[in-house]
Amino acid sequence: MKYTDTGKKDTRSGFGAGLAELGRTNPNVVALCADLIGSLKMEKFIEENPERFFQIGIAEANMMGIAAGLTIGGKIPFTGTFAAFSTGRVYDQIRQSIAYSGKNVKICASHAGLTLGEDGATHQILEDIGLMKMLPGMVVINPCDYNQTKAATITIADYVGPVYLRFGRPAVANFTPENQKFEIGKGIQLTEGTDVTIIATGHLVWEALLAADDLEKQGISAEVINIHTIKPLDEEIVIKSATKTGAVVTCEEHNYYGGLGESVARVLVQKLPTPQEFVAVNDTFGESGTPGALMKKYGLNKDGVITAVMKVLKRK
Repeated sequence: MKYTDTGKKDTRSGFGAGLAELGRTNPNVVALCADLIGSLKMEKFIEENPERFFQIGIAEANMMGIAAGLTIGGKIPFTGTFAAFSTGRVYDQIRQSIAYSGKNVKICASHAGLTLGEDGATHQILEDIGLMKMLPGMVVINPCDYNQTKAATITIADYVGPVYLRFGRPAVANFTPENQKFEIGKGIQLTEGTDVTIIATGHLVWEALLAADDLEKQGISAEVINIHTIKPLDEEIVIKSATKTGAVVTCEEHNYYGGLGESVARVLVQKLPTPQEFVAVNDTFGESGTPGALMKKYGLNKDGVITAVMKVLKRK
């Protein structure tokens, strides 16, 4: 394995570390939370910048409206709550008050996907990427580990316009460089391959790397690409890799309707028709369980990726 897990960490802590760093370096950054300070790891920012934090309480729609208003005074608001409440609960407010007028709000969403675990289907939003990428002008970012989430959090403060930043609750492999440069809209090729392209996002990137390692032992050469920015999508890296391998598998902790897979499929069907298989939740809600057990049941792990690869290779 080319990449090493330096120690499992939750991506939400990467957000907390990035936000704390911004508190020290960018005086315009302010933070808002809907009564989930601990869950969003905002304590350090609040401790160091109490006057730049707003506790809105369990009033997420109000939080989005306040955030939009703060931008008019030149502030860069970072809102924090669970992904289910950051998108589905407040979609109208985001559409009308933030996206439509291009407000410089950073919508930061923790506990996304199935790996929220025991809280169950009501909290495990699997359609948030689709909701957010459909909004004109909205940037959608889904980093893969602690280091990349920290880097993304710091970078989006310099981007002018609305951003949706998605991260999670469980401790996962931390394998990307510590002081990396995060480039919005620029995918990262992690391994070279000639037989199949595995395009993954979020928690599924590490699973894709594990799958590629196993496939190599079977004589199958897999190219793994980390798509941390789902919108704007790095079309160039997708086309270049698919041209070489002639087969694509997309992997995401999201419903296959409206997610990364559909974005990749759109690029391929327009520019380079290529067989594609999807590793994603198959049009269902989640359920209560441990993150690992849920990822296994819904096929969002190394084995699920390998199964999809074997399926797509038969279609080449």
